[in-house]
Amino acid sequence: MGEYRREKIWDGVTRAWHWTLVVVVAAGWYFGEFMSFTTIDWHFYCGYTVLGLVLFRLFWGLVGPGPVRLRSLFPGPRVLLAYMERIPRREPSGTRGHNPLAGLWVLAILALLLGQAGIGLFLSSDDFFESGPLAYLVSDEVSAFLTGWHKAFAKALLALVAVHVSAILFYLFWKKENLVVPMITGWKWVRAGSREPR
Repeated sequence: MGEYRREKIWDGVTRAWHWTLVVVVAAGWYFGEFMSFTTIDWHFYCGYTVLGLVLFRLFWGLVGPGPVRLRSLFPGPRVLLAYMERIPRREPSGTRGHNPLAGLWVLAILALLLGQAGIGLFLSSDDFFESGPLAYLVSDEVSAFLTGWHKAFAKALLALVAVHVSAILFYLFWKKENLVVPMITGWKWVRAGSREPR
């Protein structure tokens, strides 16, 4: 690997959080897309779990290891532009933690999931006679308005997931960097001299 060295980057808590979120979001989408009297409760349970996971991630972003700190997800303009110039190169990025673009993606997905799950608390379903725990606080008109945003956020979520999967494939086949294995094992090839995210 030459100028790269293998380092333990992703801690066990972050890895467990990541894969739990993947499963719960996928299940929540499925139960929402194919909703019935037998699945609507599970859709709500998935939503509550997503909300809890996002809130935990925000907390972990304050007290967790350097690569998962929230401050490491905000690249400065110069850092972002410098990284984007290197994207076409057919070589691993070797960043310690998320690269600058991935950091922005993480912020976007966390904000979207927080909004999506938060809105779900206020929704009521006339079709399946089920409501979120805070639905009583808003009128039927507001609930209907929020339902529209809930559906729009679901589509935006699918778009962000598609970007994520596409980026993983691009890095795997073009830049020769496997981003999945490090999220399983915690070990990542890091460019020598790469700084700890701050």
